[in-house]
Order: sequence, then C-alpha cells, then structure tokens
Amino acid sequence: MNPTQQLHDLGQSIWLDNITRELLASGTLARYIRDLHVTGLTSNPTIFEHAIGHSTAYDPAIRGQAGTGKSDGSLFFELALEDLTQAADLFRPTFDASAGVDGWVSLEVSPLLAHDAANSIKEAVELHARANRPNLFIKIPGTAEGLVAIEACIFAGTPVNVTLLFSCKQYMAAAEAYLRGIERRMEAGRDPNVGSVASLFISRWDVAVKDAVPQRLHNRLGIAVAMQTYQAYCALLASPRWLKLAAAGARAQRVLWASTGTKDPQAPDTLYVEALAAPLTINTTPEKTLLAFADHGQVKQMLPSDGGVAEATLADFGRQGIDLDVLAERLQREGAEAFVASWRQLLQAIGTKAAHLAQVSAS
Repeated sequence: MNPTQQLHDLGQSIWLDNITRELLASGTLARYIRDLHVTGLTSNPTIFEHAIGHSTAYDPAIRGQAGTGKSDGSLFFELALEDLTQAADLFRPTFDASAGVDGWVSLEVSPLLAHDAANSIKEAVELHARANRPNLFIKIPGTAEGLVAIEACIFAGTPVNVTLLFSCKQYMAAAEAYLRGIERRMEAGRDPNVGSVASLFISRWDVAVKDAVPQRLHNRLGIAVAMQTYQAYCALLASPRWLKLAAAGARAQRVLWASTGTKDPQAPDTLYVEALAAPLTINTTPEKTLLAFADHGQVKQMLPSDGGVAEATLADFGRQGIDLDVLAERLQREGAEAFVASWRQLLQAIGTKAAHLAQVSAS
C-alpha cells in the first residue's frame, strides 16, 4: 500500500505546500491528487516569490496587466487568485465529499499586515470574496494582532488558516480566537460551520537549537512540541465547550503540521512526516518531501493523544538552557520577517517583469 494512502486511511490529510502555474498546467497537481492522495494545498509569500520570480510562466498574465495602473501588490493577488481558484476547483470534489472537512487551498494576506488587525480583516474578507470559492482559506499569522483579526474573520464567516504558530501556547491562543468567533456567531444566530486550521511550524525549532544542544537532542524538539500540541488539541476536542459547539454544527479547527521538510542533511528526508502521523490532523509537505515519502516513507506509529514523552523531552531541552516560550516568540517574529522579505522580493520581481514586458511590447 502506498505510504500516502496509509496516512489517508488513518485519518490524516496530506496537503501539498507548493503552488506554481506549471504544476497546474502540466497536470502534475491533478496526478498528485489521483495517485498520492493529496487532498489540499497551502501557499505562502516565499512559495509565490519562487514561483513568479524564477519562472516565465506568469509573463503572459503580467504582460496582459501591464499599463492598467495596478500596483505590484494588486497584480500579485490577481496572479495568485488565478492559480488558487484553479487549484480550489481541482480539490472541490474532495471538499464536497468530505462535507467541507478537506479539499482546501490557502492564500495569505500581505505579510506587511502581521501587526495590523483592522487591515488584515479588511483584506481577508475582500480576498475571500474575490476568490468566490468556499474551499479557500485566508492565512493570517497568529500574532497578537493577528488573533484579533482571526476572531473577527471567523465571526464574519471567512475561513482562516492560522499561520506562523510555533508552540502549544500559541496554538491554544489561536484555538481560543477561533472558538470565540464561533461562539459569537451562535449568539448572533448565525451558522457556526466556518472552516479553520491552525498551522504549527515544526522543523524551524530544530534548526534554531542545533548548535546549542548535544547530538542526542538533534531533530527532537520540533516533534516534542508537536506531541505536546497534539495532546492539547485532543483535550480540546473532548472538552464540554467544544462538544457544545460541535453539537450545534461547528466544524473542528484542525491542527496542521507545517514546515515538515527535513532541514538536516544527516536526518531522514521523511523524518517529520513519519513522526507526525495522527488522526484528525493535516501534514502539508513540500513537493520534494511528498515524493520522498511516497517513494520510501513508512507509517510506523501514531502520535499519542496523551503527549507521550513530550514533557520529558521538553524538560531535557530546558536543562540545556532552551527557553521554549522565548524561542517560540523569536521564531514567530523571524518567520513574519522572512515573509515580509519574500513579499518585497516578490513585488520587486513583478514590477521588474512588468516594466520589461511593457518595454518589449512597445518596441
């Protein structure tokens, strides 16, 4: 049995953490859906920076928009929505068959809004309306200001993928924002069925501490944080508060494992996919990791719902001088800054392409 089918059968969704125009036009994404049980897709500013900045596939669309007076940011969202609505349509049968649990794609608000709640809300609602697809998440980072926007968007009925979460504490804050948004909808007499996922970044933990801990602890911190978070997630799904909302028709905000490509060349390339197998979760994998897991991955065991050795492992890191709360805040801040850098490179690439293509057309 294909390893991706094994994960699918145990109740974990495999999503692709990539989007390019070539991936769509070549039929590769359709093949991944058919053959590798891929049931969703995520994107981020870095992915689009690589897709648009390092390819000529978008040149015709950029040429067509040249001279319209649109800003580089507006032009980007035009390009991104073209890709993601097409991807959403490919996943629509999955979305319908799962009653909206699976089959989603994601588009992020501008990274410049990571600390601007009001404009995050405005942009999220507008982007979702422009996409006009029920299976498109809007990604909003789980910063302090982002949490305000997340609650407001859920209340407004806009599906949200909470991104840039690094710790169990940050996950619980995102879950609380989601729950408050749903509870407010119920109080207002609205349908409580609004989709959401909470994306916990894994591998960046291990990169951050590699030079600060002994070899025996390499590549163990991200998995331990995931185990701790999965325990909290399972406890939330069993809580009276959630069960009341579920009985009224609310949909669980699933945990999504993000940043699951192996960064350490000495570690197995399927490390995080194999370690994070768990029902009721999602693993969004880079294309290279997806293909590696489909080729030689193994489903050995599932994450324990009671946290397993997470607390003991995290305590071991604490004895090495790693302050998990401080590091989680740093990783979230650095993640947001990295997306801003990619965003600026992306807009610069689009502006340069647009100017060059306009010049070529005029000559």
